[in-house]
Amino acid sequence: MIYCLEDDDSIRELMLYTLAASGFEVRGFPDSEPFWAAVGEQVPELILLDIMLPGEDGISVLKALRSRPATAELPVIMATAKGTEYDKVIGLDLGADDYLAKPFGMMEMVSRVRAVLRRSARRAPEQVLRLGGVELDKGACLVRTEGRRIELTRKEYQLLLLFLENPGRVFTRDQLLELVWGLGYTGETRTVDVHIGTLRTKLGQWGRLIATVRGMGYRLEDAL
Repeated sequence: MIYCLEDDDSIRELMLYTLAASGFEVRGFPDSEPFWAAVGEQVPELILLDIMLPGEDGISVLKALRSRPATAELPVIMATAKGTEYDKVIGLDLGADDYLAKPFGMMEMVSRVRAVLRRSARRAPEQVLRLGGVELDKGACLVRTEGRRIELTRKEYQLLLLFLENPGRVFTRDQLLELVWGLGYTGETRTVDVHIGTLRTKLGQWGRLIATVRGMGYRLEDAL
């Protein structure tokens, strides 16, 4: 699945048509609000991201993607206006995988999409993380305990992913708020405790893997 975040309706529809005709499954979004809702439901294989967007611009979207564990390594191709070298440099510095200078040809877009997907496949980390009876499939965004699928909220999923990718590491509540909720979150650290509690409950006996470190925060134990 490829997501295309582009506010110009005619350009977006042409991009979607070309990608679909090239064999890709695609979804398009005119601004960041429906885009983030879709990412919460399904993380795509790649994002085509325009810099100039109404409301939250492409640079802000890219920063948010890179700050979240579930999307930190997600391939992103930025679309920049021709001649705006500053935007291109900023995007690449923030972790964009490639860029397209507008106006660009549709075949060039398809070629760059295929190239970035090939590169990301070669460097792709393990897609299924396991510890004890807990299994997290990053590709499908699924979690199972002893083979039984369990339903997690987006924040619960991101917390579990962060722990599974960093077993034994202690995270403070402030660090968890920053990594999972984002730098702009202004709520209280109690939010973390509530989500950890519900996550433990849903994991059943394996919820004990998430240990409380008194006076510090939480860590994932490597065994019960």
